[in-house]
Amino acid sequence: MIIRNLNHPDVEATRYRAHEGGVAHMVLDTRHLQTLMFLAHAAVPPGERLSGHRDPMEEIYIIQAGEGLMQVGPECLEVRAGDAIHIPIGAFHELTNTGPEELVILVVAGLIP
Repeated sequence: MIIRNLNHPDVEATRYRAHEGGVAHMVLDTRHLQTLMFLAHAAVPPGERLSGHRDPMEEIYIIQAGEGLMQVGPECLEVRAGDAIHIPIGAFHELTNTGPEELVILVVAGLIP
């Protein structure tokens, strides 16, 4: 069994600036996982965004707190705590915090095919 807390030294050691607008940590990655690439935790301050980009893997963004505007491909929709957003392999995506509080997400990524 592996248990990781956001304050665990191994998790804190992975802190990075995510897509120009958030701070993220790798909670679990390929050192721990067999069929997934990673589980990340990210926080986006009010008015900031995770800049639009494409990834070579399938992802799921899970909104834990806050609200925002999620673009996947040509579609833009409002998102809030409790929402899960599927991002297909190679799809352009961007997440903007439109609310007054920090937008907190979990990101689950599949292995690169």
